[in-house]
Amino acid sequence: MATQTKNDTNDTIETATEKVAEFTDKATQNSRKAGAAYLDSYEKAVLQFADGYEKAATATRIEWLSSVAATQADFTREVTKAYTSAARDIVVAR
Repeated sequence: MATQTKNDTNDTIETATEKVAEFTDKATQNSRKAGAAYLDSYEKAVLQFADGYEKAATATRIEWLSSVAATQADFTREVTKAYTSAARDIVVAR
């Protein structure tokens, strides 16, 4: 009778361990998906802002202002792409 109780306890522990492992895997997958969605949204929003900034400066028809705005917008785009690319590599790697 003691052996049966020990086996039941071991089975219960194994079942619980498997369920925890499954839950952890699902939580990790969902976190990665959420992180990827956040990065996509962030990148899209910043790039749209940079585009709008550049268009607004161009609409003033002041050459030096358009040039400065274009340079700033290009810099913002490059930094954003580098940041989100590096962040995606971290999200995928783990």
